Amino acid sequence: MPTPAQAHYLRVSAAQASAAAAGEAPPENASAYELMLLKLAEDRRRLKDIQSMEAKAELKRKLLPDYAPWIDGVLGAGKGSQDEVLMTVMLWRIDAGDYAGALDIAEYAIPHKLVMPDRYQRTTATTVAEEIADAAKRARDGKQPFDIGALQRCQALTESEDMHDQVRAKLFKEMGLLYAAMADDGPPVGLDLGHKQAALQYLQRAIQLYDKVGVKKEIDRLERELKNNAATGG
Repeated sequence: MPTPAQAHYLRVSAAQASAAAAGEAPPENASAYELMLLKLAEDRRRLKDIQSMEAKAELKRKLLPDYAPWIDGVLGAGKGSQDEVLMTVMLWRIDAGDYAGALDIAEYAIPHKLVMPDRYQRTTATTVAEEIADAAKRARDGKQPFDIGALQRCQALTESEDMHDQVRAKLFKEMGLLYAAMADDGPPVGLDLGHKQAALQYLQRAIQLYDKVGVKKEIDRLERELKNNAATGG
C-alpha cells in the first residue's frame, strides 16, 4: 500500500503521463509509466507462479491497492491515451470481485477507445461484458449472491458497442436468471411479479440473440407462472 505521499505522486504522474501521450506538454518525470509497467510485469510473474484461480484472485485483491493512486490519476485527469496498467487493473478488479471499480475504468476506456493488451483477442467492450457475465455465472453456480446493478450497468455501458451476439446473450441470460432468482427468493408483495416479468424480457432477448444460450426451460416456466397469475387475477 503506497504512503500518502507516494499515492499523490502516482496520481499526478498518471495524469501527466496520459496528457503527454495525448500530445500535450511532457511530464517532469516521464519514467513514471515505465516504473508502473515494471511493477506490473513483476506482479504478473508472481501470479503466473500460482496455479489456483482462487489464490490468484486473492493475490490480486492484495496487489490492487498499490495501483489505486495511478488509476485515480488516469480517471481523474487522463486524456484517453492507451495505458496497459489501467486495462490490466480493470480485469484484475473483475477477478477480485470489485465489479464497480472495474466498470469505473470501463466507463473511461470504452468512450476513449482504449484497447486490451496484445495477449487479449477481444475488444474492450466484449471483454468487460463477457467477464462480468462469467463472474455472475460463477456466483450462480456456487449459489452465491451477485449484484444485479453490476450487470445492468455493464449492459448499459456496452449496449451500443459492437460484439458477438453470443457474448451479449450471456449478459442478458445472467440478468434474467438473477431476476428470476430474486422472484423465487420471495421479494416483497407485488415485486415478485415485476421481477418475473423483467426476467422473462431479459431471457427472451438472450435467446433472440443466440438460440443455444440455454434458457428455454426457464422462459417456459416464467411464461406459465405469469399466465397462471393473470388467470387467477393475482
